[in-house]
Amino acid sequence: MKKSETESELETQKQELIAALKACGAVRYGDFTLASGKKSKYYIDIKRASTDPKTLKLIAQQAASRIKQMDVDIVAGVELGGVPLATAVSLETELPLLIVRKAVKDYGTKSRFVGDIKPKNRLVILEDVTTSGGSVRDAIDVIRETGASVKYVISVVDREEGAKENLNEAGTELIPLVSASDLLK
Repeated sequence: MKKSETESELETQKQELIAALKACGAVRYGDFTLASGKKSKYYIDIKRASTDPKTLKLIAQQAASRIKQMDVDIVAGVELGGVPLATAVSLETELPLLIVRKAVKDYGTKSRFVGDIKPKNRLVILEDVTTSGGSVRDAIDVIRETGASVKYVISVVDREEGAKENLNEAGTELIPLVSASDLLK
């Protein structure tokens, strides 16, 4: 990704997003079990942020500013958490939307995808929260089976528990809008 935004602009955006995530109640403390099965003393509920129009718009604007520096032609989101994010970013960037299902439905088109995907497409995937990167890596593999490529994943929050390294191994760059260490300060 090209570096055109200054460090201070990115820091300002990060602080705006942190304030919005806290204000809409997306950051919770307690005892939680994550999708990965790990236990955590905090939970980042981006679905709460996705249902708050101001926070969702802020996420879409910040993701779109990064996407403008990428060579991509489709915005993708994995059901469920990535779909409202990718939809908002698609509206902001005017790039087509692709929804990636976690499993093939046994009715209708029986496809893992909602939207058009072609072998030469270049996609960016929007994720709500990344921990190990396992679920988004599954989506990357399914997309690549079509001949399309995924070079970037934009995550609203990276929990900093291995997703960056896991995605790097898959040839994909993780671009978090906020890291957990910044959010929990």
